Amino acid sequence: MVNIVLVEPKIAPNTGTIGRLCVNMGAKLHLVQPLGFEISDTRLKRAGLDYWHKLNPTIWPSLDAFLAERGDRRMWMSTTKTDRPWFEADFKPGDFLLFGAETTGLPEKLIKSHEDRCITIPMTPEGRSLNISIAVGIVAYEAVRQNFDTFQKDFM
Repeated sequence: MVNIVLVEPKIAPNTGTIGRLCVNMGAKLHLVQPLGFEISDTRLKRAGLDYWHKLNPTIWPSLDAFLAERGDRRMWMSTTKTDRPWFEADFKPGDFLLFGAETTGLPEKLIKSHEDRCITIPMTPEGRSLNISIAVGIVAYEAVRQNFDTFQKDFM
């Protein structure tokens, strides 16, 4: 359905939860190094429960390596540094949904070079950010909603 890309994730349980989400929605998980944990981390596997062995994530050595390999495939970047809400994106099957590290987000250079592909989840002024696993769920399931016929045919 979609590709979930976590750029330099730091927190194992968040990545485990996102991995579980990916298995349940038929998404491919990409992890861009450096990671803030080991793939064998028990916290990662505990959060992913018995789904982790079904995931088969692709591990990229760097963001540059990922960007060089992905070619002209469509990307959407989740950031707090834009005003375009996620539901205005025109998601297609196979899109790449990028999310930055929990503490720093996506690199500013990447955001500035793809401003037309940046999306955000609006929040109140009291909120600083959402947990990354919640943000991934919100954005990824909007992609499913927009392409439900394909999802239903392929996965249900």
